[in-house]
Amino acid sequence: MQPSFARQDETVPETVPETVAGPPSARQQAVLDAVLGLMVEEGDQLTMDAVARRASCSKETLYKWFGDRDGLLTATVRWQASRVHAGRYAPNALDVTALRESLQDFAATWLEVIASDTSVALNRLAIGHAGSRKSNLGGIVLANGRFAIGERVKPVLEAGRAAGLLAFDDTEAAFRTFIGLVGRDIQIRLLLGDALPLDAGEIRRDADRAVEQFLALYGRARTPTPPSREED
Repeated sequence: MQPSFARQDETVPETVPETVAGPPSARQQAVLDAVLGLMVEEGDQLTMDAVARRASCSKETLYKWFGDRDGLLTATVRWQASRVHAGRYAPNALDVTALRESLQDFAATWLEVIASDTSVALNRLAIGHAGSRKSNLGGIVLANGRFAIGERVKPVLEAGRAAGLLAFDDTEAAFRTFIGLVGRDIQIRLLLGDALPLDAGEIRRDADRAVEQFLALYGRARTPTPPSREED
């Protein structure tokens, strides 16, 4: 089933796609940013023609790079998710400070991403498509957003357990606790139109608070809580 944002009369060129396997090039990033921007502005009215016009490229180039419409959606979700930092630590030198900083980095960048207009628009579309079965956008967002990010953060938690800094039996359960402490009800409130005052300072405070709560639940090394970071 075709995503509803793509018009049915758009012809798919018969080309062999050069799908984006690694990080997108600067030119491809501009295309993906165009998709996100148009999702905010147009929602379900977004078309491949509109993406090509906004990004100043041809539809043939879009199909060559991304394969098809689902490929373009998948690359867009992955590009948005790549803004979330996860696993920034040295495995052979992981102590409680490095673990805390790595988790804080993830928490802050994840909150920044889910609070952005682009993510709110993308997730609203995904929810609508999942409910109406218009397309596979919901599955694409789950697979390349929440699930993919989880697979990047879980090794951090497991490294913390291997270093004797964390204690848990089930990695998935520990991750779900952590992301629940970070996200609380923020994402659902944003999706429902609540104008939350999430500036950079508030996001950092929320991230730090969630990490300290997680370490209180699962941490084995007891160290003094570091002073709060100053606002910008």
